[in-house]
Amino acid sequence: MDNSNKYGVIFVCHGNICRSPMAEFILRRLANQASLADCLEIASAATSDEETGNPVYPLAKRVLATHGIGCRLKTAQRLTPEMYDRYDLVVGMDARNIENIKLLTGNRLTEKLHLLLDFLPDDSPDHGRDIADPWYTRDFERAYSDILMGCNALVEHLKGIVAVDE
Repeated sequence: MDNSNKYGVIFVCHGNICRSPMAEFILRRLANQASLADCLEIASAATSDEETGNPVYPLAKRVLATHGIGCRLKTAQRLTPEMYDRYDLVVGMDARNIENIKLLTGNRLTEKLHLLLDFLPDDSPDHGRDIADPWYTRDFERAYSDILMGCNALVEHLKGIVAVDE
């Protein structure tokens, strides 16, 4: 599949087994609903390599499933500088992810690097907030809700960027 004309979005969290794959699959659904799917390349990755090759964490997978979203066959991968360069938008889940992405990529093109909740309106109380890691909080439903909120705002942002063939 030739993705050269697609706008690339990659989500990044610590292990790529909870938040970033949830965001990947939520955005895929929202992009499809907004008729943007053919214009986007959507992926996710980790800042660490400790989960590389592992599937989406069962509790994250379960929350996605309760909302009718599948993530079968997704396995964790670590972000590389080449992946960073390939995508137009690199979206971290929390400030620590952003710092680790910078370390992994030698501070490349940081203007493409954002927190997911940066896409909320500036006057939103959640604008720029971290999405708590449900691996630690055990609140996967809250993570889903926060990620959905951010992805909805991201879709609105993307509508102004990508061209949809009518």
